[in-house]
Amino acid sequence: MSADAALFPGFTPRLVAAQGTSIHCVVGGEGPPLLLLHGYPQTHAMWHRVAPRLSASFTVVCPDLRGYGDSGKPASDASHAAYSKRAMAQDMVEVMRELGFARFRLVGHDRGGRVAHRLCLDHPQCVERVAVLDISPTRRMFRGTDLAFAAAYYHWFFLSQPFDLPERLIGGDPLFYLRRKMGGWGSAGLSIFDARALAEYERCFANAATIHATCEDYRAAATIDLAHDDADFAAGRKVACPLLALWGERGVVGTQFDCLADWREVALDVRGRALPSGHYLAEEAAEETLAELVAFLG
Repeated sequence: MSADAALFPGFTPRLVAAQGTSIHCVVGGEGPPLLLLHGYPQTHAMWHRVAPRLSASFTVVCPDLRGYGDSGKPASDASHAAYSKRAMAQDMVEVMRELGFARFRLVGHDRGGRVAHRLCLDHPQCVERVAVLDISPTRRMFRGTDLAFAAAYYHWFFLSQPFDLPERLIGGDPLFYLRRKMGGWGSAGLSIFDARALAEYERCFANAATIHATCEDYRAAATIDLAHDDADFAAGRKVACPLLALWGERGVVGTQFDCLADWREVALDVRGRALPSGHYLAEEAAEETLAELVAFLG
């Protein structure tokens, strides 16, 4: 049995063309469309504890972001535009359109939350409601960097170093890096992860193309993404649809940032709360995450 069949019973795998690359996703359920976006260094498999239950009420789409999982890894250049959140958001709009959905509900964790934020700004007509999990806005987190944040999120500054320093260092033992990074962000090490999901993360991250693409994601975050965010902030553009922010009370966002205040700087209608978790809400606190999402998404 494939990992998708085991983790997402009743879902159908799809490979959808978008902007000259391919986006792998699984689709299941009936009802209004709901797009779930994963974070680093994971894949769509991170939703396996909540997506099947959401599929009772929604048509759930769980893709791998470009550069991650089994999605395409397009070439990049010195601008890092190929891995900007703008490019990733456009992918998702095209995927949903190809699946027949012009407007949808949206949930993003970690990097997927940053893609969701950009999607709401660039394509406001597409998003009915958005939930962001365990992040404050990128611009706010970079601008507020201090010793505590830099120590906890050192990977932001490591992965954004010029090619090919992080690629070579991670590539020397990618599974050690993955396990060390993921084990340090949760509330109970690697024990919080289903063995089948962890095996998927390891399978995909061991690919040198994935390592490079995910570094490009972080290089974009520290350059072109900030330029896009600065332009929106200067123009007064904000997320217009209702926004739910959830964060882990034991995570970096929960202990070092005022998540609701941060989102209210860039969105008009914000609510949310902390959950009893570290970083990986949908896997560490699946029941609480599911309850909040169901109540918010309608």
